[in-house]
Amino acid sequence: MVMDVIAGILGIEAEIAQHKVKHLRVWIFECRDPSYKAFKLGLAAAVLLALAHVIANLAGGCICMWSKEELKKATANKQLAVASLIFSWIILAIAFSMLVIGTLSNSRKRKSCGLSHNRVLSIGGILCFVHGLFAVAYYVSANATAREEKMHRPAPPI
Repeated sequence: MVMDVIAGILGIEAEIAQHKVKHLRVWIFECRDPSYKAFKLGLAAAVLLALAHVIANLAGGCICMWSKEELKKATANKQLAVASLIFSWIILAIAFSMLVIGTLSNSRKRKSCGLSHNRVLSIGGILCFVHGLFAVAYYVSANATAREEKMHRPAPPI
């Protein structure tokens, strides 16, 4: 969760740094100088987001369901774990894409003109916070599921 929060703050800071450079905007087109600070902050945010996702998935373990019948028979914790895992992957894909797009738009050496990428870094940063919530929900519910399954296993014969 801490890594997601830091990634979110870095994404928002990258957006602020990007707005400090000179730019000219006409409708949806924009010409602006790249910001090296925004590039570094956006890259750090994307790396931290990916790292936070990997750690959350490794810490939560593998909670898998292979059929609708298994989903119907599953406990509430297991259903929550699977739903949180799916949503964390979706949020990861969107947030990571937005952070990478914003970072790449600041990676050029010269002024660039094209479609405006307004608020891409800050939206990616905000989604890092949302990802953190789903990652924590996955971790907690996956561990609760593991404890439930451990309690319901029959004892081995002596």
